[in-house]
Amino acid sequence: MENRQESLIFVGMKRVITYGTYDLLHQGHINILRRAKALGDYLIVGVTNDSFDRERGKLNVRNNVMERVEAVKATGLADQIIIEDYVGQKIDDIQKYDIDIFAIGSDWVGKFDYLNEYCEVVYLPRTEGISSTQLRNESQEVVRVGVVGCGRIAKRFVPESCFVNGVEVCALYDSDPQVAAAFAERYAIPAVCADFEALLAEVDAVYVATPHLSHYDYIRRALQARKHVLCETPMVLDEEQARELYALAEEQAVVLMEANKTAHCPAFNHLMVMIKSGVIGQVVDIEASLSKVWGDKSLREFDPEQAGGSMYELGSYPLLPIVKLLGPDYCDMRLYSRMEDRIDVYTKGVVCYPNAICSFKLGLGVKTEGNLVISGTRGYAYVPAPWWKTDYFELRYENQNENKKFFYKWDGEGLRYEIQEFISCIVNHRLNSTRLRRRESIAMAKMMQQFTERKNFIQL
Repeated sequence: MENRQESLIFVGMKRVITYGTYDLLHQGHINILRRAKALGDYLIVGVTNDSFDRERGKLNVRNNVMERVEAVKATGLADQIIIEDYVGQKIDDIQKYDIDIFAIGSDWVGKFDYLNEYCEVVYLPRTEGISSTQLRNESQEVVRVGVVGCGRIAKRFVPESCFVNGVEVCALYDSDPQVAAAFAERYAIPAVCADFEALLAEVDAVYVATPHLSHYDYIRRALQARKHVLCETPMVLDEEQARELYALAEEQAVVLMEANKTAHCPAFNHLMVMIKSGVIGQVVDIEASLSKVWGDKSLREFDPEQAGGSMYELGSYPLLPIVKLLGPDYCDMRLYSRMEDRIDVYTKGVVCYPNAICSFKLGLGVKTEGNLVISGTRGYAYVPAPWWKTDYFELRYENQNENKKFFYKWDGEGLRYEIQEFISCIVNHRLNSTRLRRRESIAMAKMMQQFTERKNFIQL
C-alpha cells in the first residue's frame, strides 16, 4: 500500500535526481541544487557515503555522511535524500524512482552520457571560484600525531595515515632508542623523543601501539596533558579502567578512541546499520570466529607476562558485532579455554542476552572457519572469512530469490578508516564515535576482565 501511494504521488511529476558529496556545504552546492530543482517537480538528492574520497587517494575528514545529509536537508531544496553506497547505483536509482532527468555539475561533462539510455542527462553550470577542495585546503586543521611504540602495527599506521587529510605523524617514542631511531629513519619522522613527556610536548594527539598492559598508563598521562588518544585494541582489560579513562577524556574535552579497524570498516558499518534497520528481523543469534596459526612462539602474543593469548589478542573483534547489535547489558558469559604455557591457545565464549544467544571462537594455534553469521527472525547475514576485514557479505532468506550480495573495497591495511574517524572527531569536536561507542568499548573491557578473573571459566 505504501509503495502504491508513493507511486501515485509521482504521477504527472517530472522527477530529477542529482548526486554529490556536499562536504563543507557551500554556495556552489546550493546553486547546483537550485538549478536541479528548477528542472522538474520533485528533486531526489543522492549523498555519497563516507568512502567517497578514495578515488582521489584521500579520505575526507571534515563532515561524515550524516552531517552532510543534515546539511542538504537544511537547504530545503531536496524533496528526498538517499545515500549512494556502491558503483552502479545511479542506474538502479534512476529505474527505482522512475527518474526523468539526471542532473550533475558541468565539471562532469561527458562522464555520465551513458545514463541517456535511461533518462535525460543535464550538465549544470557550476559556481566559479569555490569548491569543497578549496575550502578544505584553506581551513584544514592539521593534527600533529605522535606514535608510542614502534612495533608491527605502528609500521602499518604511518603509511596508512598518508591517505587521510589533516594528519601529520611528527614524533615518536619507544622504550628502545635503537628501535625508535630505525623507525624514524624508515618513515621520515622528524622527532624521536627521549621519553613520553617529551613526545606529549610535540603533539596534539597520541597513537598508542604498545603491548596491552601498558595502555592504561600511557592513555591516562596523555589525557591529563589534554592530548587526544587513539589506542590499539583492546584498549584496556579492565572495566573500571575503561570507565575511568573515558570519564577523564570527557572531563578534559578530548577524544579517546579504541583503534578497532573492523569497527571503522565501511562495509562492516553498512552491515550493522542494515541489521539494526530490521532487514533480517530480530537478531536472536550471533556466531563469530577468528583464528591464526603462528609458528613463532617467541612473539609477544604467546607471552603470558604481556597478556598474550587468543582472548586478549583477538577477542575484541568477535565481541564487536555482539555488543554493537545486542548492547552492553548481557545476562551471562561462559568461557571455555585450552591453555598451553599459561596462555589460551583457544577460547570459546557463550554470551546470553534476554532474547538472544551469541558465541565466539578464538585461536592462536587452533584453526577455525573464521566467518560471521548473524541470525534473525526473517533471515540471516553471512560474512565469510576474513570477516574482520569485511569487503563482502550476503543477506539470506527462506525464499532464496530474495537473497542479496554486497561487495565493497577494502583499502590497504584498513587502518586509514579508524584514522579518518579519529581526525574527524577531533576537527569536528565530537568526543564520541558512533562506530565504536564508549559503552561498547567498556563492555568489551568488562568481558576481558571476566576472562582475567576466570569467572564462569572452564579449562579444557
